[in-house]
Amino acid sequence: MSTDAIVILKNDHKTIKKLFKEFQDAGDGAAKTKGRIVGRIIEELTVHTYLENECMYPEVRKLLPALEDDILESYEEHHVADVLCAELFAMEPSDERFDAKTTVLIENVTHHIDEEEQDWFPKVREALGRNQLRELGVRMNDMREKAPRNPAQPSALKKAVDAITA
Repeated sequence: MSTDAIVILKNDHKTIKKLFKEFQDAGDGAAKTKGRIVGRIIEELTVHTYLENECMYPEVRKLLPALEDDILESYEEHHVADVLCAELFAMEPSDERFDAKTTVLIENVTHHIDEEEQDWFPKVREALGRNQLRELGVRMNDMREKAPRNPAQPSALKKAVDAITA
């Protein structure tokens, strides 16, 4: 397992995009399958956004003030994803808006992933270097074990509620 923070986050992105494709390929009338896939999407996104929000973003914000606007935009994109995940978590796959809400989540997260990988990660890699990215990666790997897995877990729920009421 890599300890480079960017490699770790890109691996998460690959897993998430694979789940998005599974959802899109499931087709109409596959509510049970889609529900299972969305459950996995929610878990992966909850863990991933927790690692970025609690470890990667604060550290990069502190070390690279020039990326402040990028980081603030990323927090807002996570906010949207958190709200959608919380709503999907409370829904049944048979709900009339389940597929539409999942599609909006997929579109928003795909946009966020593309921005991170094409714009943000190269800047961070160049500015921080290998050793700092390894240190961040080690911290993220340690945090992953205790990360919330769904919006109903205390820290994830608090963030989702804060996001909805902000």
